[in-house]
Amino acid sequence: MSRSLKKGPYIDAKLMKNIMKMIGGGEKKIVKTWARDSDIPPEFVGFTFAVHNGKEFIPVYITEQMVGHKLGEFSWTTKFKGHGGKQATAVAPPTAPGTTGVSGSATSPSVPASTTPSK
Repeated sequence: MSRSLKKGPYIDAKLMKNIMKMIGGGEKKIVKTWARDSDIPPEFVGFTFAVHNGKEFIPVYITEQMVGHKLGEFSWTTKFKGHGGKQATAVAPPTAPGTTGVSGSATSPSVPASTTPSK
């Protein structure tokens, strides 16, 4: 659930202080942070943050499109390993032209005529 408008965005005070100090000094270095819940204000654009994901620090370069989002959205806590296994990578055999590719129909030559129900 989003934060109420009267409260304004949540920005970690220590993080904002470090960025304002870097802006005043004209330096740009990677800032390590555990503040995944901190919103990204326009002042953060152009800086690189090392956001902790629970195991390691993931470098996140802030662009204009990220303003208004949270830092934690760009540092995933789980690693995606893909869908399925060997079955997902297997290629289905091509069907002959003019067939629907549906198996098990009554007109299919693979189904014997004796197994069809009789009335």
